Amino acid sequence: MTTLVMNINIQMFLLLFACNIAFDSTQAKGTYEIDYQNNTFLKDGQPFRYISGSMHYSRVHPYYWEDRLLKMRLAGLNAVQTYVPWNVHEIKPGLFNWEGFSDLGKFLTLAQRQDLLVLLRLGPYICGEWEFGGFPAWLLSEDPNMVLRTSNTSYLKWVDKWYTTLLDYVKPYLYNNGGPVIMVQIENEYGSYFACDSIYMSYLLKKVKSLLGDVVVYTTDGCGLHYLYCGKSEGAYATVDFGPTDKPEECFAAEKFFELQGPMVNSEYYTGWLDHWGQPHSKGNTTLISKSLDAMLATGANINMYMFVGGTNFGFMNGANSPPYQPVPTSYDYDAPISEAGDLTPKYFAIRDIVSKYNELPRLPIPPNTNKSRYGKVNMEFTCIIQDALPYLTPDGPLKFTYPVPMEQIMFYFGFILYRFVLTTNYSAPTALHCVGIRDMAIVMVNAVPFGKLDRDTTTVNITGALGVYVDILVENQGRIGFGSSINLNAKGIIANVTLGGKTVTDWLIYPLNIENINFSTAGKIKTSVSKPFKSADGTLMTPSIYVCSIFIPHTPYQPQDTFLDPQHWGKGQAIVNDFNIGRYWPGRGPQVTLYIPKPFLNKEPELNFLYLLELEHAPCPGDSTCYVTLTDVPYLDGPNKLR
Repeated sequence: MTTLVMNINIQMFLLLFACNIAFDSTQAKGTYEIDYQNNTFLKDGQPFRYISGSMHYSRVHPYYWEDRLLKMRLAGLNAVQTYVPWNVHEIKPGLFNWEGFSDLGKFLTLAQRQDLLVLLRLGPYICGEWEFGGFPAWLLSEDPNMVLRTSNTSYLKWVDKWYTTLLDYVKPYLYNNGGPVIMVQIENEYGSYFACDSIYMSYLLKKVKSLLGDVVVYTTDGCGLHYLYCGKSEGAYATVDFGPTDKPEECFAAEKFFELQGPMVNSEYYTGWLDHWGQPHSKGNTTLISKSLDAMLATGANINMYMFVGGTNFGFMNGANSPPYQPVPTSYDYDAPISEAGDLTPKYFAIRDIVSKYNELPRLPIPPNTNKSRYGKVNMEFTCIIQDALPYLTPDGPLKFTYPVPMEQIMFYFGFILYRFVLTTNYSAPTALHCVGIRDMAIVMVNAVPFGKLDRDTTTVNITGALGVYVDILVENQGRIGFGSSINLNAKGIIANVTLGGKTVTDWLIYPLNIENINFSTAGKIKTSVSKPFKSADGTLMTPSIYVCSIFIPHTPYQPQDTFLDPQHWGKGQAIVNDFNIGRYWPGRGPQVTLYIPKPFLNKEPELNFLYLLELEHAPCPGDSTCYVTLTDVPYLDGPNKLR
C-alpha cells in the first residue's frame, strides 16, 4: 500500500469513528454502581462487565491519543484504564499543568468519543515504573522527616491540596455527570507497602467521597490475603491483580474473602512485563495470555489488561526498582498488544479474537500501522566538552557549599549535576577519591580528563593532579525508585561527603545542568576550548561531550513521519530532538537500543531539525570529530550487543 493511501485511510478511520460517536457535552447523565446481590456492576441499571486495557496518557504523544484509543475500541474493549501521575501536573508546589502530555481532560474526552469508559487511578502514589512512583520530586525538599504513603502530617498536607485540585478537575468527567469515568482507584497496591496505615487509606477514601459524591471507589492489590489485608479500605471495593501464570481461582478467592459479594475484578492482567537496563527484554507468551484471558472472561470476571498500549518514558521520567537499584529504560513498550510506536502486534489480534467471543466488535476496519521513515545515517559533529557548556547549562552560575549537597537541597530534581572542587596540593601519585553517596552514576574528571566512574557499588577512583586544577564529578540521576519502602530514600546527586586521600573534601561549586538548554541557538554560541574530548588513560572513557547534527526530512507529502534513533555504537547519554528530550540511551547495556521519535517532534522544513547528544562515556569517532547515528524505521528493543 502506498504512503499516500495509508495516510488517507488512517485519517478516514479516525474521522468516521469520531463522527459516529462525537462527544456531546449535553448527553444524559448515567448511573454506575455495584450490584452486590448479583455479583456484577450495573450501568444505567443493567448488568455490565468491562473488558479494559491500560494506556498511560503521559507516555504517549497527545497527537496519537485518539489513534491508540481507536485501536483499543476496535479490539472489542469497552474501557480504558489510566494513571494520573501527580508529578506531571503539579510541577512546583501550587503550580499546575493541564496541557500537552498533561491534558487529562482532552484524554478523557477522546476516550468518550471513542466509546470507551474510563477507570481512573488517582494515586497519589501510582508506581507504574514511573519516576518516583508519580510523586513530585519537590516533596523531597519540603520535609526531610516526611514519610510517604502514610498519615504523616507533612505528607498529608500536600496530598490534601493535590487531591482537592485533582478531584475538582475530574468531577465533570464522572459518568454520573455525563462523562466517561465509571470508577476511581485510590492509592495502588498499598498492601505491598510496609506502613499498613489504615488512617491514611481512610483519609483518601473520605476525601474522594466528599468531593466526588456517589462514585465507585476501588483499590488494587496483589494476589494474596496478606496483600489485601493492608490494601483494602472499608468503603472501597477491593480488586486484585495477577498475570497469566497465576491461578485465577486462587486470586479471586482472596478477593472474595474481603468482598463476599460483588463482581470479580482483575485490575492488572499482565500482557507483558517491564524492562530494566542490563536485563533481557521482557516478552509475554501470547498463547498463554490469550488462553488465561478466555478462561477468566468465561467466568464473568471484569478484566483490565496491563499494558494494552506501550509507551515511552520521555526525558527523565523513567522510574527504578530496588533492591538492588534497577533503573527502567526509556522505552515502556511492555511487549503490549499495541507497541510503544502504536503498531498492532500478533498479540493484539489474538486478544481481539478472544474478546470477540464476549463483546461485539465495532463494524469498522482496523486502521493500518502509522508510517515510519528510515532517514538513514546522519553525521554527528563534536560541539564541546561539558565544561565549555557550563555557562549555558547553568546560566545563573554555580552554587557554593562547604560540603556536597543532594539535588533536592538546591531544588533541582532531574538529569545531571556537576560537583567541582579545586586541588589544594599536588597529587603526583594515584590517590583514592572515595564516596559512598553517588546517586546514581558519576564520571570523575581532573582538568576535564576522565579518570573513572563511580556508582552505588563502585565507590573509589584513583586520581592524580596538580595544585589548583579542577576536579569535576558529573553525576547522573538515573531515575527515582517507585516501589517499596525505598521510595523514602530517593535523594539524588552526591548525598555523602567525598574524601581524597582519606581527607574530607570541602569548598564545592555545584552546577545544576539544564540540558534542555542545548539547542540550535546555544550550540552555535558555545566557545570550545578543545577540538575533541579528552580520553582516560586506559581509553575506555572520554570527557562527557555534546554532539549535534541536522536531520534531513524529504520535502514530500506526509513527511515527517515517526522514526527511531539508533545509537548502537555510542556509549551512554541523553538525546534531544529539536527542543524535546526524547530520553536516555545505553545501547551497550540494553536491552533497549533505539529511541522512539514520534513525528510531532520533527519539523516539516528539513533545515529546522536538529539532534543533540550528551554523550557521557565514549563516541565512535576514531581520529576525528565527526561520526554518525542512524534514523531507522524499525525498533530494536532486545539488545545488548546484538548487531543487525
